[in-house]
Amino acid sequence: MSRSPVRSGTLFIISAPSGAGKTSLVRELVNRLDDICVSISFTTRAKRAGEKNGTDYHFVSRQQFEKMLVDNAFLEHANVFGNYYGTSKSWVEQKLVKGIDVILEIDWQGAKQVRRLVGESIGIFILPPSLQTLRERLVNRGQDSDAIIEQRMAQAVAEISHYAEFDYQVVNDDFEQALEQLITIVHAKRSNLEVRVAPIQELIKELLSNPL
Repeated sequence: MSRSPVRSGTLFIISAPSGAGKTSLVRELVNRLDDICVSISFTTRAKRAGEKNGTDYHFVSRQQFEKMLVDNAFLEHANVFGNYYGTSKSWVEQKLVKGIDVILEIDWQGAKQVRRLVGESIGIFILPPSLQTLRERLVNRGQDSDAIIEQRMAQAVAEISHYAEFDYQVVNDDFEQALEQLITIVHAKRSNLEVRVAPIQELIKELLSNPL
């Protein structure tokens, strides 16, 4: 009796403007599902309070990061607010070959780089219910100065304009509902089924036309 071939893992690319709740959703998604993990990015930014090297990010110097760039070690990389971020190519490949799904938490530019290299990847964009809610979340988490928050708000509108480049859009208004949509998308891909999410054209129009 022949054995069934091992299922190759799927690469899920999840992007969102800062403050949309992407990290919390992804953390809970991984807690609730088996055989799925999050790629830990390399970064040159300073470690924040409570963050651990090798758990939240691989914190490296700019010199180390640039050496990895020369060695073609990254699946994608980006410069965000003056800091480098990058995804290890070999680490992702090893997980996918073992049949483990991998989540990349990256911006739309990184997503574009990855999808050119990994055609079978699935793109998911997390949207806030409104720009006001997004601003409140950024303020309440207490990580950034007022100037940085304004930068992030301006960047958010630019990022949201790329929503159509992703396969799915999930609105993070109710956390549990957004999480269930993500879980459904993963299960559907594993079963080779199609899944649809609610139309969001009106929300997109509001997010992109709302003055800051």
